[in-house]
Parts: sequence; C-alpha cells; structure tokens
Amino acid sequence: MMRQTSKQPRAEQAPGTGMTTNQRLLLPYIAPYLAYVLISSTLAETIPIELNYLLRIVITTALLAWGWRWYIPLVQKKSISSSLLIGTLTGLAGCALWILCLLPFTDAASAAPWTSTGFLLRLSAAGLLVPVFEELMIHGFAFRMALQWDQCRRQGLEAPLQEALHNRSIDQVKPGQWSWMAVAISTLVFVSGHASQEWPAAIAYGLLMAWLLIRQRDLLACIIAHGITNISLAGYIAATGSWQLW
Repeated sequence: MMRQTSKQPRAEQAPGTGMTTNQRLLLPYIAPYLAYVLISSTLAETIPIELNYLLRIVITTALLAWGWRWYIPLVQKKSISSSLLIGTLTGLAGCALWILCLLPFTDAASAAPWTSTGFLLRLSAAGLLVPVFEELMIHGFAFRMALQWDQCRRQGLEAPLQEALHNRSIDQVKPGQWSWMAVAISTLVFVSGHASQEWPAAIAYGLLMAWLLIRQRDLLACIIAHGITNISLAGYIAATGSWQLW
C-alpha cells in the first residue's frame, strides 16, 4: 500500500518507494498493544477488573483508529471467503491446541470464577479487540520487519537492522513472503506477551498463526482465527469451570 506524501508530509520514506519507513511505522503498530498491557499491569491492583477492561477497550480502540491509516490491508485477495473459512477452522483447532498445551501447567484449585460483567468485558476484549491489535503488531509488523532484516542480513549488508528500520518499509513485502527467521522472531514476540506457564501453548499457537499467514497470504485469516480461538476458549472455560485457563 503506497504512502502518499500529501497525506503524511512529515513521514520518512524508504528510498525510491514512496512508502513510510519501518522506523516511522513502529509506533502506530505497537502503541495499541503497549497501552493494553500497561493498563492491565499498572492498574491491576488499584481499580476493579471491570473498570480495568473497560479502560483497555476504550483506549486501545482509540489508538487503533488513530493508527489505521498506516496499517497494511487486512485483505490481500479479491475473495475473502477462504480466509474466513480457513481462519474459523484454524481458530477452533488453535483453541484445542491451547487447552492441551496449557492444562498441564495450571492449577484448578487456585482459580476463582469471574463475575458476569467481568467475563463479558474480557470476552469482548479477547474476542474482538485483542486479535486485531496483536495480529497487526505480530504478523503485520514484526513478521515482515524480521523478514526484511533477515533479507538484509543474508545480503551481507552492514548493520542489517538499521537498514531494515530506516531504508525499508513492511509495505514492500509481498503476501506470502516468509523465512524461518521471520517465523521464529514473530513467534517469540507473541510468546513474550504471555505468562511463563503459557509459553508452551504460546509457542505452538504462534507457529500455527505464522503457518496460517503464509498459507492464506492475508492478515484477515489470522485475525479471524485468533478471535475464534479466544471466544471458543471463553466458552470452554464457562462451560467446564476451568477458570485456571484464564
């Protein structure tokens, strides 16, 4: 997607492309994620969980709206039906995978049920909001940025990270392009946002989402899958009382 100079007069552009450099794209992609995590962690002990989630939803949504003009297109193909179908099926499989990988590392006795309001707010955030900003950051930006760094490294360029940051744009990456380094780094980024007992599940799920991105060649499938996984997990937790999974 081309970045028009007339719309962003201050944006630095990758040489010869007219596209905004990765350095300038970093903040729009990472700001919603950071806001969500900071509200979660810094206010966890000072305000009710319901208010905490409400703040996360409002502020993160506002940041997504602000950054939307910089994001890559969610759909890269004329038909989105396959991404919707494969995303849904992958999301259901991902839920089962997450449960199987996480259960051995949890303690049911230490978990308490959520209030109805808290449950609904968390379900809304996890099912509708988290998949959007996490997939934009992880498989929209981090995956592509890691791929470009890997390409610069393989080309023998001096300071490949600086080259990828200042002289490349993730908009230059064609749908379906990938490398093992991009898969590994994006998966590690995803894992870093989870508690240690969730790491095995997060590694498996991060690899699954990387596979889906490469297969479907658009971000919509990953967002759909991520949302279906989170909603299905919430349903499983409510139906079985497995509150330790949250």
